[in-house]
Amino acid sequence: MSTRMPAHAAVLVSAPRLTSVLTALDATSRVIGAASGFGILVIAVIVGADVFLRYVFNAPTTWADEISTYLMIAAVFLGAAYTHLTDGHIRVDLVTERLPQAIRDRLDVVTTWLGFVFVAYMAWQCYTATAVAYVTGAREFSLLVTPSYLPQIPIAVGMHLFALQLLADLARRRSDLPAGRVAAAIALVAAVTAGLLWVGLQGRGEHLAHVGLGTLLLAATIFLLILLLSGVGTAAIVTLALAVGVMLFRASQHLTVGQTMLVFSLGVLVLLLAGIRVSLGLGLLGLLGIYFLLPAPQPITLGERAWATNNSFTLTAIPVFVLMGEFLLRSGVSDDLFGALVRWIGRWPGGLSHAAMIACSIFAAVSGSSVATAATIGTVACPEMIKRGYSPRIAYGSLAAGGTLGILIPPSIVMLLYGSMMGVSIAACLIAGIIPGIVLTGCFMLILAGWSVLDPRVTPKGPVFTWGERLRAAWAIVPVVILIFLVLGTIYLGVATPTEAGAIGCLGAIAICLIRRRLTWATFSDALLSSIRTNSFIFVIITGAAISSFLLDYLRVPAVLVETIRDLGLHRWVVMTIFYLLYIALGCVIDGISMMVLTLPVIFPAVVALGFDPVWFAVVLTLLIELGLITPPVGLNLYVLQGVSGGHPMRDIIIGAIPFMFAMVLVIVLVSFFPILATWLPELMLK
Repeated sequence: MSTRMPAHAAVLVSAPRLTSVLTALDATSRVIGAASGFGILVIAVIVGADVFLRYVFNAPTTWADEISTYLMIAAVFLGAAYTHLTDGHIRVDLVTERLPQAIRDRLDVVTTWLGFVFVAYMAWQCYTATAVAYVTGAREFSLLVTPSYLPQIPIAVGMHLFALQLLADLARRRSDLPAGRVAAAIALVAAVTAGLLWVGLQGRGEHLAHVGLGTLLLAATIFLLILLLSGVGTAAIVTLALAVGVMLFRASQHLTVGQTMLVFSLGVLVLLLAGIRVSLGLGLLGLLGIYFLLPAPQPITLGERAWATNNSFTLTAIPVFVLMGEFLLRSGVSDDLFGALVRWIGRWPGGLSHAAMIACSIFAAVSGSSVATAATIGTVACPEMIKRGYSPRIAYGSLAAGGTLGILIPPSIVMLLYGSMMGVSIAACLIAGIIPGIVLTGCFMLILAGWSVLDPRVTPKGPVFTWGERLRAAWAIVPVVILIFLVLGTIYLGVATPTEAGAIGCLGAIAICLIRRRLTWATFSDALLSSIRTNSFIFVIITGAAISSFLLDYLRVPAVLVETIRDLGLHRWVVMTIFYLLYIALGCVIDGISMMVLTLPVIFPAVVALGFDPVWFAVVLTLLIELGLITPPVGLNLYVLQGVSGGHPMRDIIIGAIPFMFAMVLVIVLVSFFPILATWLPELMLK
């Protein structure tokens, strides 16, 4: 009598086991994600306290900057698994969303496995770098002389947890996994992880820097996991995709730099259009290049780049500004801000749309995010405009455009990232966006006024309010004005660095929530979790791009581009126009942050070599990214407004946004011909 269990019974046995494992992993990711978000809040408190001690007691700390940097690194990497659990890592859906569901599902599985290849090797090499630092006794060159392995541990742990969450995601797609396969996959992961950890602790990290046992063991493990969790067909497709990549990189050893760059660019394009997460696609190409394009494979570079790229106090400005925006979203100030503006200018032609546009510009001065600005003001203003009889096209189109001001008027996540990546003064970049932001707001309002005059039916007149109602409503914007001064005023006056200003603003946003009685436990936890989702996807993209940039730097791609431009003898504005067109085209298919990290390592040296001001270019690049936010088919703000509208046809939103696209192009031209619009305030600040 056979003791073999029927297939259907195996399913019944494996389902509870698998469910319990996945539930435990998800719970772990959520708890660590919440702790990571709290870590960002701790950064704001530490930096804010340091500013207070410096100016009140003349006793600044010696550890605030270093500890804040380490907390940021821990938070963004430990939060990567939670970000994946909530589908927070950005990807391009331009092609995949048009495919039949069956093909889309299979492609999603394949690209997830390809992403897992990078994350698995990244986790291993981050641990290897940490183990080497521990064995060698390396210390940071800083006031605290911190042992290097301590702040690197969260990177390795975070990447391991991220890899496990990717496996969990893949396992969920199979409801028919037999118990044997589940047990085998779990045992395999545990055994190989333990083995690689043991090897690392023996101090053999230098040996692992070559294609050796560890590399082959991990490759075999990944192949077996694909077989166990997704089947032979998926294993064959993933293996073929990787084999093609390997062959292309091997062949690139005999190509010119330009031809190699073309191969790399095509690889990026294919992976992104296939739907892989942007950060994982960049990292995977960097991984293949490190193994098969360098003269000697150096996989330990993965861990070293993850640490070196993010070990920067200037980057801590990003997470605290993101957290500030999350608390402001939940403070309710947008309701009072829009209401106050309606009472003052609601009777103008298109008054409600003007009020919404000004509200966007004011909210942009404390949020740093275009998507957040569009969502927050759109949620408040659009229903009111539609209720008053405004055309949906002007209502939704104007708010999609107005939301873009969130990354031009400081604080700006894009400016912070640009300054950190390119070594340009972040304070100067932030201040440079003020005048162009005001000019762009004015252009938007001129379009609204002209639209209202030409067709008064699209913007009926708003209600009449007394002077008493107007004055009482004006008090609603006082907290926002104070917060703007706390953030921008301290930067401009040189009282605080951008990170310190962000910390002060974050604490101010929490104070506003408390004063307005909006800071419930649910609001507090939601703000922390939302902030870590945003921060984690940004920093994982930065890390993936840094690995690819290492490869491009080795190939001398930026230097060769500069030399080629010089040899061609093209006028610098011809070259800049080509760059403009490139960014406009990229904005149609990819989000702004990904576009920046993909292109800046190559284009920025050429821009500087051509004699353009780096601060001026920060403004121009931000304007081009703004244009991409309302350019179909990937314009994020268009989708945000469609969500706010409850599913209004995208066609109307796009048509409504078109006039504002021309306004953005006009401002780009103005800033190009009159760079003083961007450089005057930074130069004045530095005097």
